[in-house]
Amino acid sequence: MSSDSLFKFARIAGVASLVAVAGLLSACQVRPLYAVSTGVTQKLSEVSFSDVGTRVSQEVRNQLVFIAGRGAGETKTPKYNVVLSVTSGTGGVLYLPSSDTSAAGRTTVTASFTLKDIGTGKVLKSGSRSVTSLVDFPTQEFAKQRAILNSEDKAAREVAEMIAADIAAALSR
Repeated sequence: MSSDSLFKFARIAGVASLVAVAGLLSACQVRPLYAVSTGVTQKLSEVSFSDVGTRVSQEVRNQLVFIAGRGAGETKTPKYNVVLSVTSGTGGVLYLPSSDTSAAGRTTVTASFTLKDIGTGKVLKSGSRSVTSLVDFPTQEFAKQRAILNSEDKAAREVAEMIAADIAAALSR
């Protein structure tokens, strides 16, 4: 095989590879989850959230209302409803035998949710998300309680963000 024909073959192979890559890239369907063209922002603003009982579950609900309404509050005309169930707990992990206390701990917030279409009653998405937030326990009792509250709030915000992303993905279909 001559070097001229080898050069032509390499050139044709290069052009064919370029066309194949362009074809693959044109089939790509990646788009931003909250893009205006997807309608997710509008659908999220039509989601209502069930009332909950504990302080931590109220934190999760408040964050979800804020995310869904983009700061505008709860919708007056919901088309979708999310039923929430939230549990939380804090425990020590570094036991200090000299003082019979823990120096650090972790707070775990777990939230289960079910997204339903109000008109049809059809379940669009259900799931459970869990977040663990680490916390240092100061020696003062008030400071320790404040640290636990901050840890619960942080975990509640993170759980709400994950649930909001799940809801947005379900509504984008």
